[in-house]
Amino acid sequence: MKRIFIIGILTFLVSFSVNSQNRIVEVKTNLGTMKFRLYNDTPKHRDAFVRLANQGYYDETLFYRVIQNFLIQGGSKSSKNAPKGKRIGYGDPEHTVDDEILSHYHHKKGALCAPRQPDEVNPFKQSDISQFYIVKGQVFTNGALDTLELSVNRPIRKEITREIYTPDIREKLKKLKAEKKVNEFREIAEKVKKDINSRFNLHPDVLEYSPEQRQSYTTVGGYPDLDGKYTIFGECISGFEVIDKIAALKTDGNNRPHTDVKITVNVIQ
Repeated sequence: MKRIFIIGILTFLVSFSVNSQNRIVEVKTNLGTMKFRLYNDTPKHRDAFVRLANQGYYDETLFYRVIQNFLIQGGSKSSKNAPKGKRIGYGDPEHTVDDEILSHYHHKKGALCAPRQPDEVNPFKQSDISQFYIVKGQVFTNGALDTLELSVNRPIRKEITREIYTPDIREKLKKLKAEKKVNEFREIAEKVKKDINSRFNLHPDVLEYSPEQRQSYTTVGGYPDLDGKYTIFGECISGFEVIDKIAALKTDGNNRPHTDVKITVNVIQ
């Protein structure tokens, strides 16, 4: 009885050890091979991707959407044996998973991500794991990231200011200033400033790049505008030059490369 119990414990520990390791997948193409580590804290996407890969679902599909300084996208079954010039890349509603959008992952170069339908038809941001995209992006300066933050945050602060610093408040402060009532003026002005800052700091749409994001986007590059909108479930660990080769291909009006880039996905760990 004790021997059976010990064997059971050992089986559990081995199983736990395997499951706790990051899964590694290999994406082979006629332009080279890339390897990706899948994240354990996006288990729905990880497991769905591994299952489809083991079934050979992605094999012989194409990187059908390629945009330099943005992304390369592939895996759609509609791309298999697609004739030249055909528009491809339709999603598969049978292979959707709930979103696992995590703020500590961002769209740095080599990020492995799941596309999805737009919010108006997909308010819960469910991913279409029947295909995937890999970020190419570009390198940004810190000044450029500051500008992106300002472009988002300035309208938010302006709207909050308009709601709090009303014409009545403005008129009241103007009157206090004319009457030289400094203390009363300062008390109201400080409250207005405090309320604006408080509302701004709590606003969910305020954009502030983390040190990790800035490090990635100013070194390897990426595409920060996608952050928080799509699930990132892995990252490239080798084969970055293959991403560059594919992204540099000449494409047609639908962003499909003139040269077919065929895919084979293998789970190697």
